[in-house]
Formats: sequence, C-alpha cells, structure tokens
Amino acid sequence: MKATDIFKRIACMLYESILLFAILFVAGIIHRALFGDPRTDMQRLYLFVYSWLIVGLYFVFCWVKSGQTLAMKTWNLQLLGYDGNFLSMECAIKRYVIASFSLMFFAIGFIWAIFDREGLSLHDRFSGGRLIEIPKNTQ
Repeated sequence: MKATDIFKRIACMLYESILLFAILFVAGIIHRALFGDPRTDMQRLYLFVYSWLIVGLYFVFCWVKSGQTLAMKTWNLQLLGYDGNFLSMECAIKRYVIASFSLMFFAIGFIWAIFDREGLSLHDRFSGGRLIEIPKNTQ
C-alpha cells in the first residue's frame, strides 16, 4: 500500500470521527431526554450499546446506499463488494461488527491493510468489501 493511500485512509478516519462526535452528541441528548442520566452500570451499558447501534446505522446505511460516508466522499474513497456493486446489508453489517472488534484490539484489522498485498483490511477480507479510490470527476 502506498503512503498516499495510508494518508487518505487516516485522514478519512479522522474526519469520520468528527462527524461521529456530532451524531453521538445528538443521539446522547435524545437518550438522556428519554431515559435520564445513566447512573448505574446497566444504564451505562445500555447507553454504550445504543451509541454503537447508532454509529452502525450510520455506516451500514451509507455503505449500502452509496458505498460512501460523507468523509469517504470528501476523500474520494468508495466501498464496493468484490463484484463491483455496493455492499449488501449482510456484508455491511458484518464489516461494521468486525471493524468494531478490530478497533477494540488496537486497530489490528486496519493495520493489516498496510501489509496486505491487495491493501485490504481484515474487515474487508471477511465481509467481501474493497475500499477503492475514485476519480473526482465521476462522483
């Protein structure tokens, strides 16, 4: 994988984190308005699962609908299946779950892409996805 590809992916992830902060901020306000301040461990667990599901809805919806999140559009990246079409719902969910676990384990699935001969992350390998760079004038 080229250094420019790595830079684009990291920049996209940083931009994505800013967008997710805003999404989770609004989701947190809604959660707090409906259920109050999470005071017990169980309430905190529910908030964590709720937040994880909200982020999952965002990613899965974007990947299935257009193969791109807002950050991916900005950096001219697109997620496609091996067949060249957008990911199916099943593949998108699988990719999100595996990527979530990858982040919890020191981002090993993302780091894998640096050493992979095709530049695929572990969650792409297991879900049937491929992150590609698209020319600016085809969007």
